[in-house]
Amino acid sequence: MDLTNEDDQTFIKLQTSHSNLKTLLKTSTKIESNYEKLDKKFETIQENLNMASKRVAPLQSLSIANRALETRINRAISPALSLLQSFKHFESLQKKLLRTASKLSSENKPTTKRLKNLIKYVDRVNKLHESISTISGECESAVHKLQEVVEFLSRTKATDHYRTERLRETLATLKVVCETEVDSMRFDGILDEALMNLQDEFEGLLQKLRHEGQFGDYDGCLGSDLEVEVLGRICETLAANDCLDICIDMFVKVRYRRAAKALMRLNPDYLKIYTPEEIDEMEWESLETAISLWIQHFDLAVKTVLVSEKNLSNRVLGNIMDGIIWPECFIKIADKIMAVFFRFGEGVARSNKEPQKLFKLLDMFDSLEKLKSDFSGIFEGEAGADIRSRFRELEKLIVHASSRVFWEFGLQIEGNQDGLPPPQDGSVPKLVRYATNYLKNLAVDSYSAPMARVLKTEQLWKNGIFSDTENDQDLLKDAILNVMEAIVRNIEYKKSRYNDKVLAQIFAMNTYWYIYMRARNVELGRLLGETYMKKTYRRAAEESAYMYQKQAWGSLVRLLNREEIRGVNGNLEGVGGVVRGKMESFLVGFDEMCQRHRGVYKIVSDADLREQIKSATVRLVVPVYTEFFDVYSEFLIGVKSCLSPDSIEALLGEIFEGGEGGKSNLARRDSMNLMDRRVSVDRPRFGKDRRRPEFDDSDL
Repeated sequence: MDLTNEDDQTFIKLQTSHSNLKTLLKTSTKIESNYEKLDKKFETIQENLNMASKRVAPLQSLSIANRALETRINRAISPALSLLQSFKHFESLQKKLLRTASKLSSENKPTTKRLKNLIKYVDRVNKLHESISTISGECESAVHKLQEVVEFLSRTKATDHYRTERLRETLATLKVVCETEVDSMRFDGILDEALMNLQDEFEGLLQKLRHEGQFGDYDGCLGSDLEVEVLGRICETLAANDCLDICIDMFVKVRYRRAAKALMRLNPDYLKIYTPEEIDEMEWESLETAISLWIQHFDLAVKTVLVSEKNLSNRVLGNIMDGIIWPECFIKIADKIMAVFFRFGEGVARSNKEPQKLFKLLDMFDSLEKLKSDFSGIFEGEAGADIRSRFRELEKLIVHASSRVFWEFGLQIEGNQDGLPPPQDGSVPKLVRYATNYLKNLAVDSYSAPMARVLKTEQLWKNGIFSDTENDQDLLKDAILNVMEAIVRNIEYKKSRYNDKVLAQIFAMNTYWYIYMRARNVELGRLLGETYMKKTYRRAAEESAYMYQKQAWGSLVRLLNREEIRGVNGNLEGVGGVVRGKMESFLVGFDEMCQRHRGVYKIVSDADLREQIKSATVRLVVPVYTEFFDVYSEFLIGVKSCLSPDSIEALLGEIFEGGEGGKSNLARRDSMNLMDRRVSVDRPRFGKDRRRPEFDDSDL
């Protein structure tokens, strides 16, 4: 019984334990499930924390950027406040400047008091300029600081895009306002008006300084010390305000007018005539007087008037740009004065070189030599280099005026600068005629010796030493040869411009023969040498004559070639047709060539040349024509207006004798019985005498 109870109790305990264990297992399972859910929540929380950390990080950067922005804004305020103070100071200076300007306007006379007030006015203009410069610099600083703020916001994104854009627009507006305001102060405000007033004052004072009294009484100074001081202060102020060019231009113009007006009291009316053409039109007595006055006035202008202007330029402009401006300004004034004298001297030197002008040219050269030392001292330094160079060039031009004309004329001939087309009739150009006869006159003893000495002086200027290998005559010969060679190049250039090859050869033949005949047996020919004359001009004329024969008449002669006729031998009708065709072509070409010789071509009126050309042409044409005429006369019966060999020769003689008649003479062709008018075949044949024609000058 008791055992049973114990067993029951044990069983009950076991059931209870079992139930408890079962419950415990269920609870453990539930806890495990809860742990798994808790892990998932922790993971979610971790993710949320990470996300929150990422979202908080920009706020930290923004906080740092805000602190940096605050610093930059504070730094940008200071330049803006300083800028406002500068604007107030500028307004104060404006009022003071206006009061001083009012005092100046009430004093019209150039008294000492007014000059002192003018100095005070200049000082206040300088202060106003400094104030504007300060404002300009502060505007740049304010803009720069604001630019830093905009860049900082754009980089750090401390505010939204809209506010950044508005700030950027504000920056752009500030830039425009600063630039506009400063430009207005400089160019449209009271400073601009003050600078205009100073320019007027500057010009008025310069006008007041005049060359008074006799030139010999000058002490080399113009104006009082106070006047010069005022001019210098005004000039410095204008230069500091970007008006240096205006100042220099005004100084040069006014002082040039004053110096020129002083010299005009000498009545140098002759200086109005300065071109070579105008000088050539002057009477010799008038030109002599003009050159004498030029020598006196040139010396006076350099030693008196320009010395005074040089001193004034130094005193007024000496403090500008460390003293490098005033020499250039003086040179500009002097250059305007000296240019008038230079151009007259150059005009005399470049004008036609009549023998009597040589002595006055030497007077001019002597005066320049005496003035050379003073001239170099007055126009010293780099600034005066050009005017000293022109002085030397004028001296050189006077020394070798004659040879200089040859070089220039030679260049004109070589470059065909006469502007004229080649003669339409092949005659000798006027330029060649003039040049040849000019050289011919120069080579005579009365001109060659002085000209040779001038050329030797020229060599000294050019090389620094005299040449031991060349005497005076060699230098003169070289100078003339250069011009003669230029003439040859000009002739060849004009020759190349002809479209008609025959006319080109006639032109060259005429021109070279003209030069040869004018130069030989005179001093020019002896100076150049007979060998040179024959080699250069006679040979060129002969070669042109040969080419003329070949191109003008050789083409006609070739029409009578018998090779084509031999090709149809045995066929009389064919031979007759070829013969008549050749004869008709020859007569048409001959007629045309004769007409061109009468109406277009012109062989110079040199009897010997024309006779030699005629003889050479007759020897070239008539024998061939005669032979053709004799051999084929039986086929020429039906050829209308056929000419006999004698008629051909007569017509050739007529055109080379310069006769008139044109078509009428050529049209008088007899209706002839060819069998009765046949010419003997004993005449010389072309084949036996075909050579370049030689010009026989034994009788010339």
